[in-house]
Amino acid sequence: MSEPKTPTPTPAGDTYKGWVFKWTNYIKGYQRRWFVLSNGLLSYYRTQAEMGHTCRGTINLATATITVDDACNFVISNGGAQTYHLKASCEVERQRWITALELAKAKAARMQAESDDSGDDFSPTSNPVVPGQGGGSQNSEVQSALRTLGSKVEDLSTCNDLISKHGSALQRSLSELDSLRLTGEAGDKIRQVTERATLFRITSNAMINACRDFLTLAQAHSKRWQKALQAEREQRVRLEETLEQLAKQHNHLERAFRGAAQANATTDNKSSTGPGKGEASDEDDDNEFFDAMEEAPEFITVPADPQFHKLVLLIMLNEEPLAMNQESPSELVPLKKRRTRIPDKPNYSLNLWSIMKNCIGKELSKIPMPVNFNEPISMLQRLSEDLEYHELLDKAAKCQSSLEQMCYVAAFSVSSYSTTVHRTGKPFNPLLGETYELDRRRESGYRSLCEQVSHHPPAAAHHVISDRGWTLRQEITVASKFRGKYLSIMPLGTIHAIFEKSNNHYTWKKVTTTVHNIIVGKLWIDQSGEIDVVNHTTGDRCHLKFAPYSYFSRDVARKVTGVVMDKDGKAHYVLSGTWDEKMEFSRVMQSSRGGENGTEGKQKTVYQTLKAREVWRRNPLPEGAETMYYFTALALSLNEQEEGVAPTDSRRRPDQRLMEDGRWEEANAEKQRLEEKQRSARREREREAANQPVDEDSITDSSLKYAPHDTYKALWFERCEDPITGEQVHIYRGGYWEAKERGSWEGCADIF
Repeated sequence: MSEPKTPTPTPAGDTYKGWVFKWTNYIKGYQRRWFVLSNGLLSYYRTQAEMGHTCRGTINLATATITVDDACNFVISNGGAQTYHLKASCEVERQRWITALELAKAKAARMQAESDDSGDDFSPTSNPVVPGQGGGSQNSEVQSALRTLGSKVEDLSTCNDLISKHGSALQRSLSELDSLRLTGEAGDKIRQVTERATLFRITSNAMINACRDFLTLAQAHSKRWQKALQAEREQRVRLEETLEQLAKQHNHLERAFRGAAQANATTDNKSSTGPGKGEASDEDDDNEFFDAMEEAPEFITVPADPQFHKLVLLIMLNEEPLAMNQESPSELVPLKKRRTRIPDKPNYSLNLWSIMKNCIGKELSKIPMPVNFNEPISMLQRLSEDLEYHELLDKAAKCQSSLEQMCYVAAFSVSSYSTTVHRTGKPFNPLLGETYELDRRRESGYRSLCEQVSHHPPAAAHHVISDRGWTLRQEITVASKFRGKYLSIMPLGTIHAIFEKSNNHYTWKKVTTTVHNIIVGKLWIDQSGEIDVVNHTTGDRCHLKFAPYSYFSRDVARKVTGVVMDKDGKAHYVLSGTWDEKMEFSRVMQSSRGGENGTEGKQKTVYQTLKAREVWRRNPLPEGAETMYYFTALALSLNEQEEGVAPTDSRRRPDQRLMEDGRWEEANAEKQRLEEKQRSARREREREAANQPVDEDSITDSSLKYAPHDTYKALWFERCEDPITGEQVHIYRGGYWEAKERGSWEGCADIF
């Protein structure tokens, strides 16, 4: 049975559509897809019915390259990110698509160039003229006519180039046929075709010359018209700016007049009425003055005019000034010079598999490991590294909008993973009762305290308070499993961020960290899973997805995507980026959702967004970081000796200090001594608990009713029920910083 004939692609106005075979993979090969070329974009669908709701892919022809492989095959690529290998049913059909694509590409490139040229001098005051103004209406008509004329002239120029190109190819083919020197009727036919082709070439050259003259004349007049219109536009902008200044002055005069009237009122009226009616009226006047700016985003529904898109972006940037303001340099100048180097990592060889082969399926925290696989910081210090990009929370605290604030909080949750991309070393397991303080109040406005509150399972409580209006707290329990080829690390627990000004309370959890190539090859780390950042005050939510690395995926490695939605499920922002480099966010102007149960399962939601804005970028690593365990600038300073810290602080841990100094053999011996000391202390607590009666009715935590021997209580954190999540967690009880000021550390155990 013969294959059904593929319908010829048909043009419809500026749209070109038809069936083309697209290369999918080595298993399925070429598959027939429905392609639509419109407005400089080439999109494809599995069927024509999908055009209304599901687009399988789109490529912008403005920056794409179009190459021909053979008689029926051609390739469209935009520089590596997207490449379509296509095959037409015949050479004629392929040539139709190539011609349509080249025309669309030229038009798209021209529109993009015009958009870039007009972007520099575009301002909110040059938006479309209000209907009813005669001059503005005439200018709009002239501009529309100019755009149409320019478009047609450019189409003519493109056709000119195509005729020259294809005419030369035809002439070469006929010359090759003529060189065969065929005799008889075939030779006569070839000579007849050659003569007609020569006449066609002469006629085409004449038309090309006429078109070139017309093109030159049209371009010359177009430049003069554009200059005249530009002069009119600039004059209108100046008039509008003057009018705006007059309106503001008038508004200030009215406010001053009302203030003077209130000052003359009686004292009784002032005390009884509170804020005067005039003040409320002023606030209303201000709101009315900016109404036009607040309604501007509705123009994003007009995608044909790129100036509307730029106008909305400019207005939005003006509406959100607080979060984008950077801290003044005077506030960020450190008062203490921190160290920028640690001793280089020694080159000790050790076979990891010889140690790990007997540990498959076991809990990693229960496996004694030499320091050769560690890095010279503890898990408490590693937890404090979450504050590497604390300025994201500083900016979030200044946001007026809870949805924009959510973007910064979500970016902060992603930024904590950027320090792990090269960090294959294992941090030291903290001893029970071990603490770590990070006092950067004078430099960055925050104070951080961590304490190891449980040993089995290992759990650390963390509390941060900032003078810039936010608090961060978390209790993380690390569960890990060795699977032979890879190691999975699952942080369990909830992170809380509370903002003082807005009273917004956010929570989220961490994703799974996987260390690959345990047996053979170079170790590398991946983050995968999903995070839900929830604002419990407003109901806003951000769903983040960390895509696992796949060798067969065409996506960017370490990709993270997310959507910020309000309590009603409406999307407002889209986040995208990578967890090791940067994150961007874009405001959603319109979204379209497909059916929940289509032929291919659940359909994707398409969001129309404004231009993306960078919200976070990773700081570069210090010079020579590859010899210093790939530590960041903050990590290099975490284990630096400081005066006045608690005797249980990680900086005082001897095995960790010996490892940092490169004395690994001594560090291993010291590590064994500390672990045995901790086991002895645990056995002593169990003996004391066994001799004391236990009233099970007095134990509120059900997890302790069947383990009454576990009597350890954290010093600086108190175990209680989390009012937000209902979990049993350790929350900071206070007193640490006061004890540091007094220099009194009563109650601190001798753990080192």
